[in-house]
Formats: sequence, C-alpha cells, structure tokens
Amino acid sequence: MDWSTILANVLSPATLFFYLGFFSVLLRSDLEIPHPLPKLFSLYLLLSIGYTGGAKLAHAGVTGSVIVYIAAAMTMALVVPLYTFWVLRRILNVYDAAAMAATYGSISVVTFVVGTDFLAKHGEPFGGYMVALMSLMESPAVIAGIMLVRVFAAPAIGPDTVERPGIAALIRDSLLNGTVYLLLGSLVIGFLTGDNAGKGLEPFMSDLFKGVVIFFLLDTGMLAARRARLLVQVGPALALFGIAAPLANAAAGISLSALLGMSVGDALLFTILCASASYIVVPAAMRQAVPEANPGLFELLSLSVTFPLNVTVGIPTYYAVITHLWRAS
Repeated sequence: MDWSTILANVLSPATLFFYLGFFSVLLRSDLEIPHPLPKLFSLYLLLSIGYTGGAKLAHAGVTGSVIVYIAAAMTMALVVPLYTFWVLRRILNVYDAAAMAATYGSISVVTFVVGTDFLAKHGEPFGGYMVALMSLMESPAVIAGIMLVRVFAAPAIGPDTVERPGIAALIRDSLLNGTVYLLLGSLVIGFLTGDNAGKGLEPFMSDLFKGVVIFFLLDTGMLAARRARLLVQVGPALALFGIAAPLANAAAGISLSALLGMSVGDALLFTILCASASYIVVPAAMRQAVPEANPGLFELLSLSVTFPLNVTVGIPTYYAVITHLWRAS
C-alpha cells in the first residue's frame, strides 16, 4: 500500500475543504453558503462533466468495448441492490432495505468528480464514455429497489394503501430527473459539437471547474456533518454496512474492470462508480416510489459514512490496488 498517495489525497485541497465544511458545523461556526449557490455549483459541475465527457467520447468514438463497458456498468447497478438488500434485510424492514439497496446500487456524481481530479493530478487519462456509464447507472438501481418492494413487501389493503408508480413511470422520472437530464443532455451536446467546436468554452468548462468543486465540497462537508449527528441513532451494524458495502463493491469493480481490460484511469472511475452511493438522485426517487421508507436513514449512510470514506482513503486505495495489479499483469 502506497501510504504517501493516501496522505497526498487526504491533504489535497478538495478533501481538506470538505472537512473544513464538516468541522464548521461540528464546531458551530456561523459559516454558511447562501442557499441558491450550492444548486448552481451542482448544475455547473453536471454541465461541465457531461459536455467534456461527450467531447472526449466524440474524439474516441463509440466502439464495441464502450458498449461492453456500459453493459457491465448497468449490470452492476442491478446486482448491487440485490445482494445489499439480502444483507440489509437482517437489520431493516423491507422498505428501508430496498431504498438503501437502491441508493448503494447507484452512484455519487461528486465522488466521480473527485476521482477525475485525482486522475488529473496523477497524469492518468480516462475515456469520455465513463460519463455515459455514470449517467446510465442511476435508473437500474431505482428500478431494482422498487421491484424488491413489490416482490417482498406484503400487499397493503385498505384506505391507506399506497399506489406505487409503474416501471415505465419510474424510468421516465429517473431519466428526466434534473441531475440525469442535464448530465445526459450535456453529454449529447459535447458529443455532437466535438473538441474543435468546444475550444472557446475551455476556460468555462475546464479552468473554472476546480474552483467550483472546492465550493461544492465545502457545502457537501457541512451537509454531511448535519446528517452525521444522527449516526448515534442508527447503531453499529448500519454504520459498519456504510463502510463494508463500498469496499466490497470496489473489489467487484476492480475485478470486473480487470476482466474487461480497462485502462488504469477507466478502471479507477469504474471502481469509484461501483463503490459510491447516491445521496441526491436516488433518495429523491425512492421518496416517491417507496414512501414507507425512512429517507433520513439511507441519505445519512451514503453522505456521512460512505462519501467521506471514498474521498479520503477509498480513491487512493483503489488506485494503489489497480496500479499494482495492472503492473503485475
């Protein structure tokens, strides 16, 4: 294990600003980011990631390998909810287990952003199609979560019966969710216009990117700390799940990326997508699809346990394992 890589990541500006925001809440500072700005930061990051990824995809082309990678990503988005649901049913009811399983089957855009920044610092290239993989991993997890509820929850009868949205409605809502819609739309625009047409946008799409990430992670740290206060209420078993699940999913991601022959950069991003958990898109979707579930529960674990684990020690650890295995082969 290369501890210097982990230390460098912990001491990177992105990680430090996350914890600056985190401790500002714990220490009861009056630091606050005006409410509309975090939403603007999020929209900018999605637009920049999608557009840049689309331009890279246009440059590289859609090959058979890319299609295989997309299939592998969507498979993971379906498999992870199934096995995590089986584990979580030991400690949670059907509704909470299904909602949390969907959360961990999906991805965190912000963790992906930190991963791309990490790769840039290490001079590792990655394909633009990784953004497409990220975009397409949202919907399968939501569908898997609601299907688990339909299969394992006892049907309710009476005036309080909850009418659940159909699968077609779920797919539509997932794809038209603001986050996914902007990401996919920006990807398509970047793909259609290509590298040359986007040259004039580089100062906006690339140069501004790192500064906005800093502000976004500062706000994310504050949000994570507000959720973290509830950790004492969830018990050690769930907190342990928030640590063990991303590590297990990362191991599966590394194994699958090795089997598919991905490059180091692509393998790391694929592993990050497998290991991360959604705290924006899927929780919002599951509130609608499974109103019986406790949204504070799965948002808490994904944001206050899994996210800090991944951005602090997870990403450099995954990178160290990948580079060691790829060099050995």
